[in-house]
Amino acid sequence: MARTKGFDPDAVLQSALELFWRRGYEATSIADLVEHLGIGRASIYATFGNKHELYLKAMDRYSQGRDPHLLTELSQPGPALPAVRTMVRRFAAEAASPESRLNGCLITNTAAELAPHDRAAARRVELSWEHLEVLLHSALVRAQAQGELPGSRDPRALARMLLVLLQGVRVVGKASSDAARVRDAAEQALTLLD
Repeated sequence: MARTKGFDPDAVLQSALELFWRRGYEATSIADLVEHLGIGRASIYATFGNKHELYLKAMDRYSQGRDPHLLTELSQPGPALPAVRTMVRRFAAEAASPESRLNGCLITNTAAELAPHDRAAARRVELSWEHLEVLLHSALVRAQAQGELPGSRDPRALARMLLVLLQGVRVVGKASSDAARVRDAAEQALTLLD
């Protein structure tokens, strides 16, 4: 007779995500996971695979939790530029918040910690960035078609600039206690949309 799990895999994955997000991949050992998750090493391996596989599953969960909000925010009918501006300002405010200073963004953290030498992690980072770039590009194309953005502006290049800005804002926000630094950078970048 097959044994049933004595834990909720979904809740355990969320808990693992939170630990990885707070501590990073390298600083989180299997022993840390066992203690934090409250399940045995064998249960972790049987349910999620090794530490690396668990981390990748945590990244996937993180991405799925953030992406629907961005799609809704940037694809609503009506003027598109206000939505882009609101999103950029929200990212800057989040980056400067005390909670963000503790954790940062899991995708940005992974880009700095693992992506240079971990293909699977790098691919997930790239997919997240591609998704954000596509959403920004679509909103900026719509803004241009509606006359909100001058025809001389390149929506693709602007989307890429905003993507790079948002990632930089997340890094600086995590490392700096000066909220004005990220806020001012975001506001200056937004002047390129005028």
